[in-house]
Amino acid sequence: AGRTENSQIGVFLAYATDRGRTLIDRRLYLPTSWTDGRERCRRAGIDDSVAFATKVAMAKEMIRQAIRDKIPFGWVTADAAYGF
Repeated sequence: AGRTENSQIGVFLAYATDRGRTLIDRRLYLPTSWTDGRERCRRAGIDDSVAFATKVAMAKEMIRQAIRDKIPFGWVTADAAYGF
């Protein structure tokens, strides 16, 4: 659009097997324009403990959580959007 637009971006972790697939985790990506404005976050119901994180960092943390939860997997792949 050539300008900043309002949008919501999610980071999702999916699990796939030969029997099917499902989403097992998700995070809402918040740019620094949001996380730097705590009052704006509060009005939107976003807790003060939510800090800025890149989409890559969010994906890595979801994979770490899957490991802690002992979800069996042999490999990981990713698709990246602009803005990293």
